[in-house]
Amino acid sequence: MNTKRKITGFILVLTIIIISSCNTNQSPCNTNQKDTSDPENLLLKNFRPESLFKIPQTKVPKAMYPIIDAHTHVYAKTDEEIADWVKTMDEVGIEKTIILTQAVGEKFDSIYNKYAKYPERFDVWCGFDYTGYDKPGYGPEAVKELERCFKVGAKGVGELGDKGKGMAFSKNTKGLGMHFDDERLAPLLDKCGELGMPVSIHVADPIWMYEKMDSTNDGMMNAVTWRLDNQEGVTGHAEMLNILERAVKRHPETTFVTCHLGNCSYDLNKLGSLFDKYPNLYADISARFSEVATIPRFAEKFYEKYNDRLLFGTDMGVSKKMYQTTFRILETDDEHFYIPHISSYHWPNNGLGLDSISLRKIYRENALKIF
Repeated sequence: MNTKRKITGFILVLTIIIISSCNTNQSPCNTNQKDTSDPENLLLKNFRPESLFKIPQTKVPKAMYPIIDAHTHVYAKTDEEIADWVKTMDEVGIEKTIILTQAVGEKFDSIYNKYAKYPERFDVWCGFDYTGYDKPGYGPEAVKELERCFKVGAKGVGELGDKGKGMAFSKNTKGLGMHFDDERLAPLLDKCGELGMPVSIHVADPIWMYEKMDSTNDGMMNAVTWRLDNQEGVTGHAEMLNILERAVKRHPETTFVTCHLGNCSYDLNKLGSLFDKYPNLYADISARFSEVATIPRFAEKFYEKYNDRLLFGTDMGVSKKMYQTTFRILETDDEHFYIPHISSYHWPNNGLGLDSISLRKIYRENALKIF
């Protein structure tokens, strides 16, 4: 009996010690957690560098010129949230915002009616109706719905999207296996040209998502979240650009805006060659700030060369800090700063220091020209 009591007492004391250690953070009680202060146990996903360089840091509270943001989504759901968004837009210098809904039918109508209370501050774009796209006879009804959305108030179409599996870009779209240059979409794209509705299209994804997730992939910290290398049935990056080109070439009367610099951040010359050939093609710069801010001198030259074909866009929410970070990248010559609030890449960012002519065009004038 004494032996049992001793064992029981020992277990009780040991339990108290363990609990006490956990409460005082003296022991890593959660074995799934890693000590981020120990370089031997630091995981790549937990790497959060902070610059130690003592160099100029510029705050840009408001954009140098009024802005039309060509790439946002339905971030604000209620009247109060929309009003708050407008207030933020006023504070940072956003004149108008384009809402890319991807929606049709009653869903589009509902979104439109909410934002229509601010007709000078928001334009609302619709999507394509893919109902029955995999059955004979698809097309005429989808065109009718596009015309209906236009009459309701849709100013453009987007964000359409194909990362390699077809027009199944999000939960709102169901065009799996139907790519942007598909014959079935031709009547819709022609109708957009006839109605003067620009088409916003997300083609492919950054090149890092298609590469192996190993020690050679310098964008892996972001790419692993959106990886495509481990999925079957994905059309490669190069062919996705060919798909975009075929569609743009086939519909010269339709204005196309390829989102995110056409996902050509790794080789902007590819996008430049498309600009050179097709005057109906534009690109927004949304959600690719960190990709170009790591190559500032090359990116600056590209932006200024094609300053009449680029549109400002964010695609990263509605926070004041987010907007101001984009201004810092475009307007200043700041060097080596990190932006974890809008990017999960590990690399440092640098300002492009664009000239005033380019800023005016990219911020507002190009959008006025084509929208």
